[in-house]
Amino acid sequence: MTLHYTQTAVIIRAPYVIDRYGNTTSERDWANATRTTVRRVSVQPDTSTEDDGDRPAVTTGLRLTTRRGVDIDLLPGDRVVAVGRLLDTDGDVARWVVGSRHHHTEARLKEVTG
Repeated sequence: MTLHYTQTAVIIRAPYVIDRYGNTTSERDWANATRTTVRRVSVQPDTSTEDDGDRPAVTTGLRLTTRRGVDIDLLPGDRVVAVGRLLDTDGDVARWVVGSRHHHTEARLKEVTG
């Protein structure tokens, strides 16, 4: 399969909320998030699931892949805007190494609706 790296994505990173005692919480302050545009990436469909329990939901998976030799500043907990969707990073960001050199970066992304 040949990937064409013609897409643009925006990485959204929010700082953690500081509570009234000065402690860092696990909650993100999305109103004060930074945005970083990354170009020449590939965003393709990945696995998707449906849950038809008490609260029906669809989880749509996508996979972001960089070109050979390119890394991007993407971390678990970041959000990504790509292909017209606001997506959450799903798990760790994979940084592939071949022959002790960075080869490319891949990240699973997800959107949950319902």
